[in-house]
Amino acid sequence: MRKRHPTPADAEFASFVGSHYPRLLHLADLLTGDRGVAEDLLQTVLTRTYVRWSAVRQDNPLGYVRAGLVNARTDWLRRGRHRERPSPSPPDPRTSPDHAAQIAGRDAIQRALSALTARERSVVVLRYFEDLTESEIARTLGVAPGTVKSTCARALTKLRVSPELALADLADRKALP
Repeated sequence: MRKRHPTPADAEFASFVGSHYPRLLHLADLLTGDRGVAEDLLQTVLTRTYVRWSAVRQDNPLGYVRAGLVNARTDWLRRGRHRERPSPSPPDPRTSPDHAAQIAGRDAIQRALSALTARERSVVVLRYFEDLTESEIARTLGVAPGTVKSTCARALTKLRVSPELALADLADRKALP
């Protein structure tokens, strides 16, 4: 089999992934509520993006990947959430740092977001964690800007009365308004 040589477009894609991967993984994690699924979805979307890179890079690659993540999450929800893979051995607690407060805060956010509908969750995550404008969210989700506004208002109303967020100390984290 012939070995393919990297092209300048390959280097550009690698640079894009290298600079945006943590942020995109965080977005996927917020959308799914499951880090493993988030990693799988992001990998799938990045593979699709690579295949179309010559067209995607000309427009808005970050927006393309965001929209792909939202769509991939929808597909994942339709298929069902039952693809757990057990670890061969548990981690050694003596060598692991204690991240209990950070995990508790993240868990509170995930539980609060899980009370939202898929569209509400997507709008809130794109608006407050990705800092997208209403028009950018509307374009990403393929809905009208008015739909984004009303969906966001409903979601924030639900989140304001969420006991999960009331119990969490989120003052020093990037949290919801």
